[in-house]
Amino acid sequence: MESKGISLAVCLLASAALYTTGCDTSSSKPDSGAVNTPAPSAPSQPSSGGVTIASPSNGASVSSPFELSASASACSGQTVTSIGYALDGSTSPTISSGTSLSAQVTAAAGTHTVNVTAWGNGGATCAASVSVDVADAASPVNSLIPSDAISVKAIESLSNWEEQHDPGTSGTSSGAMSLVSSPALSGDAREFDTGFSGSGGELYHVSFGSDESSSNFFYDGWVYLTGSASTIANLEMDMNQVVSNGDTVIYGFQCDGYSGTWDYTENESGSTHWVHSNAACDVRKWTQNAWHHVQISYSRDDSGNVTYSSVWLDGVEAQINATVPSEFALGWSSVLLTNFQIDGLSSGTNTVYLNELTISRW
Repeated sequence: MESKGISLAVCLLASAALYTTGCDTSSSKPDSGAVNTPAPSAPSQPSSGGVTIASPSNGASVSSPFELSASASACSGQTVTSIGYALDGSTSPTISSGTSLSAQVTAAAGTHTVNVTAWGNGGATCAASVSVDVADAASPVNSLIPSDAISVKAIESLSNWEEQHDPGTSGTSSGAMSLVSSPALSGDAREFDTGFSGSGGELYHVSFGSDESSSNFFYDGWVYLTGSASTIANLEMDMNQVVSNGDTVIYGFQCDGYSGTWDYTENESGSTHWVHSNAACDVRKWTQNAWHHVQISYSRDDSGNVTYSSVWLDGVEAQINATVPSEFALGWSSVLLTNFQIDGLSSGTNTVYLNELTISRW
């Protein structure tokens, strides 16, 4: 496990005992975080209170993610110092310094209101909003998952979720969970509230059945990031499977904010070891106060080798195409288990939501 919080805490609650695999200690440098994009082009819509939304137009049909361009002139006679946006009345806008913003905004299918607010140097605010209709993007699920696959849906709503500090990360952490109706795409979303120091990581996990024979898996979930996402180092989404010989196959996957890549795990001399892929990912650069669709395809053979095929973020595919050994003799009871881990950046707190988590197998 990496000393700056890049960790795999693959855990299993079996026979009242919690187990953790070994870890490596390689390290990476942190990424600098979000980067503001250039100012948008000249306004194409009337402004409201000094704010102009150049795109999208009001009532536009868009696909996710869509381009948001906005700017602000003087606000109630004051010089504009910052400008931000939020979806559907969220009270935690994504804010940039200056008088303009350009962002890729991710949203679930349906009608949404995009609110843009500017702040003056004397405390004044001005705002404008547009309504957009987000089309239901094509999903790789339709072609990858066979009709006879077993799909466990709404895993976030299961009652047996637990949390603990990941001892493979440095520092300390604590966590709390609850089911909330907002923000949620459907039903209730699971809210993860994490506090940490010294780049500690908090591990949230749940068992959702047992299946020793399936060898293909598709992870499909929606993640909502708040304005606290700037304190997240890595976002980890793992799955563990006990197979027929009693060994445990670990499917470890994370968005690594230090290396700026999607990472996967392998068995290196009996310990889990993170491997950087060539696919880019930095959770701190994801749009805040918005839902993000994460889909991961992986499989195994009878010798315990795992093939990580592809990952989709908001419908955009990044191919991994890596096959590595990832079977461990841990003595676990038969189980399928998924981990949702949030590694902190330095010290602080963050809140993340998970909704519509489905794991399919065949």
